Amino acid sequence: MRLLTHNFLKSSVKGTEKGYPLNIEVTTIRCEESPVDKEFLLNMLPKVNYVALRGAVQQVNPHCDPPLPELPEDLDVSDEEGNQNLDDALI
Repeated sequence: MRLLTHNFLKSSVKGTEKGYPLNIEVTTIRCEESPVDKEFLLNMLPKVNYVALRGAVQQVNPHCDPPLPELPEDLDVSDEEGNQNLDDALI
């Protein structure tokens, strides 16, 4: 599952007090290279919970080879390297 998809999922199990964000349990991982679509990225950013995305990256990172890049505390869309890192994490 892409971390972009994970960012929008919420648990609907009865009795769950806080069903977001979901915990990630990695069984297999596959990373694919893709070009950065800056327009798509800029359109999706307002919808993404950045704090939950950073947490998901930290959960998945120990299982990635090579590891996903660290995401900065604050988002800067003018930073091209940061956009590549964000795209790598989301897609």
